[in-house]
Amino acid sequence: MYISEQSLHIVVTSILTACGSSAAETRIVADHLIMANLTGHDSHGAGMLPTYVKSIQAGLLKPNTPPLLVSDSGSIMIFDGQRGFGQQVAREAMSLAIERCRETGLVLMALRNAHHIGRVGSYGEQSIAAGLISLHFVNVTDHPPLVTPYNGAKARLLTNPVCFAMPATEKHPAALLDMATSKIALGKARVAVLAGKPVEEGCLVDAQGQPATDPRVLLADPRGALTPFGDYKGSGIAFFCEMLAGALTGGGTIQPGNKVHGSIINNMLTIIVDPARLVDVDWMKREIDALTDYILDSQPVDETRGPVMIAGTPERQARAERQRTGIPIDANTWQELQESARAVGLDPQALPGPVS
Repeated sequence: MYISEQSLHIVVTSILTACGSSAAETRIVADHLIMANLTGHDSHGAGMLPTYVKSIQAGLLKPNTPPLLVSDSGSIMIFDGQRGFGQQVAREAMSLAIERCRETGLVLMALRNAHHIGRVGSYGEQSIAAGLISLHFVNVTDHPPLVTPYNGAKARLLTNPVCFAMPATEKHPAALLDMATSKIALGKARVAVLAGKPVEEGCLVDAQGQPATDPRVLLADPRGALTPFGDYKGSGIAFFCEMLAGALTGGGTIQPGNKVHGSIINNMLTIIVDPARLVDVDWMKREIDALTDYILDSQPVDETRGPVMIAGTPERQARAERQRTGIPIDANTWQELQESARAVGLDPQALPGPVS
């Protein structure tokens, strides 16, 4: 089934409003979720809303809660998300850090204790729009680990994403790399479960540490796990995300001594740089253009997979396609959204829906 961007926005906005979010927060969270769907990241899109509703009802997600600036020492800013909507508190913290970066040229921003911040690339896009460069390291806490370390049979990590953002030049669009350190994000496995589809080989292991393709192993008891990308490389980066985003921000890591409440908490360490403080920007852009042209000129090994691309291109292509054809949504995800609407006192039949 497919649903239009406008219709899905109405559904998400209606549920968020019924949950008690202000008009401003509703717009920010809804826009973030819909953009995730449009850019092809359904794992971080509207399908997350049922999880948010459950967290709100359990008191683990607090609508209309702003980030608290707990420490400000010029180029170093520390925020506490206070379990507020991650999309809201992370966006506000980034806005304040970007404003400071215009003054100082460099900012190290720590955000801790935010509910799920969603697609981390959204915060890279904020820095891109400001003409700044950003690097983001994120860890995940408040629920059991779901990713094995390299050569491990049992989960000890989470999907711990990283994001790097570089502004556009006059010739080429912005470069934005946003990825989980597991081979697939947990949300992609959730989408596969709801769609009744397997995942690619090498992405999962069962409870005994044996390779699996059925994403339902993540729901079994005992539970299976996701695997890190690039073997020891992804595992190592995920570990550093724990240390940088978890330990260095003060938000905590996945180690079992920290209490688990059953929601999704993100901590993020962000570095924002004004390139003009380091280099002649016109020269930098020419160098980026030359490098990009050189990379894109590479002959693809497999023509069926399309041309060589730079980070951010698949998302731009997905957005153009989905704005034209609609956002794909499976029957189970749509049913969950209807159940969430019902849980917050709405009549799901009164909301717009998908078409075949």
